[in-house]
Amino acid sequence: MRRFIKGLTGAVAAAALSTTGAASADNDTIKFAFPQDFTAVYTFVTDEYNQGQRDYLRLVNEEGGINGHKFEALVRDTGNEPQRGLEAYNRARREGAVLVDFLSTPVSRAAVNRVLNDEVVMITALHGRGDASEGTTFPYVFPLMATYWSQATVLANYIDENHGGLEGKRIAHVYIDSPFGREPVPVMQELAEREGFEYRTFAYPSPGNEQSATWSDVRRYRPDFVMIWGAGGGQPVSVREAIRNGIDPEQILSVVWMAETDARTVGTDRAKGLKRFEAVATGRDYPIIERIMEHVIEPGHGAGDRENVGTTYYNIGVATMAVAVEGARKALEEHGAPLTGEKLRDGIRMLENFDAEGMMPPVTFSEDDHQGGGYGRVSQWNGEEWEPITDWYNAYQDIVWEEIRKDAEGFREGR
Repeated sequence: MRRFIKGLTGAVAAAALSTTGAASADNDTIKFAFPQDFTAVYTFVTDEYNQGQRDYLRLVNEEGGINGHKFEALVRDTGNEPQRGLEAYNRARREGAVLVDFLSTPVSRAAVNRVLNDEVVMITALHGRGDASEGTTFPYVFPLMATYWSQATVLANYIDENHGGLEGKRIAHVYIDSPFGREPVPVMQELAEREGFEYRTFAYPSPGNEQSATWSDVRRYRPDFVMIWGAGGGQPVSVREAIRNGIDPEQILSVVWMAETDARTVGTDRAKGLKRFEAVATGRDYPIIERIMEHVIEPGHGAGDRENVGTTYYNIGVATMAVAVEGARKALEEHGAPLTGEKLRDGIRMLENFDAEGMMPPVTFSEDDHQGGGYGRVSQWNGEEWEPITDWYNAYQDIVWEEIRKDAEGFREGR
C-alpha cells in the first residue's frame, strides 16, 4: 500500500482508491475523506487502519449500502503536514465529503476551526484533541474512543483491581517527550493524590530510538509498575530497555499503540506478560471481520494485504467506519437524504450501546459526550497474540471529565 501511495504524484485521485471502483457523481453516494499520512510519521499505523476503513465501506457497498446509498472513500496522502492536509480537506469538501479522518494530531488540530465552521464531521479516534469529547464545544469533532486520559485511568484501575490496590505503589510513566506523551500526566497526578500512590514521570527524546539513559533512571526508581507512552518504533525500544533494566514484562502497561508487530520485534517469548490498553478487539472471529473476509477479501477486492485483516490497527479502522456508517443510517432514517455533516453529527449522537457486533465496547454518544464513555480493556501478550484479560470498562471518569472540561473551556476562550 505504501509503495502504491509513493508511486503517485500529487494528490491521489479519488477514483483510484474508491470503494465503489470509480468516482461517482451520483448525489446518492456518501463520500468520506481520508487525507492521511502514508509517508512520514504515522506510517506504523496508517496502512492497516486505512485498509480497515476502506474494506468496511466496501463491505457495506457489497451488501447493498444503506437505504439505497453507497459509500466512496476519498484517499490522499498528507505526509503529516497541516497545510497539505487542509488542501486535501478543501478538495474533499468540493467533492462533497461529509466526514473527514486525518489520523494525524497536527493536521486534525489545524483543521478543528475549519470543520466546525463548515459543519463537517471529523473523526479523531485515538489522536487529536482529547477535549473534543465535549460535544457542546466541539459539535462536529468525534474522538469516538477512549481519550489518552481515559486510557491511563483504565490501566491504573487494572493495577488497583488486580494487584492489591494502588495505595503505596510506585508507578513510573515513561513517555516520548511530546504533548502526546505528556497528556496523561495531570490525570495521573490527580489520581495519585486521591489513591495514595507514588507517580513519577520519565521522558525520552523523539523519535524514541535511544532511551537507555531514561531507563537507567527508571531502574534506580524501582517502580512496581511502568506505563509506557509512545508510538511506532519507540514502543518496542521501551520494552526492550525495560527488560534490560530488570523490569518484568508483567509490570509493563502500554498505551493503545502496541501492536502485534511490536511484540514480535521485542521477541514473541520475551514479551510474554506485556499488557496494553485495547480500544477494539483484535482477530478475525467477529461477524463483521468474517463478512469482510467473505465478501471483500476472498473475491480480491481488499484495499491492502490480506495478512492485515484482524490486526490491531486494521480492526480499529473497521470500528471507526462501523460507527460512522451506523450514524449515517440513523441520520437518513431520521432526517432523510441527502446526508449532510449536520445530519451525520445527529446520527452519531443517536447511537446507544453500539458495539459493532461485539468487536468494540458498547459506546453511547450524546450532545455532551463525543468520547462514547471512555471504555476499553486490558489485553496481554501470551507469546502468540493479544489476549484480553479484563472485560470492557471505564474508570475514574470524574477525573477525566474535569480535564476535558478544563481544556474545552480554554479552547472556547482562545477561539
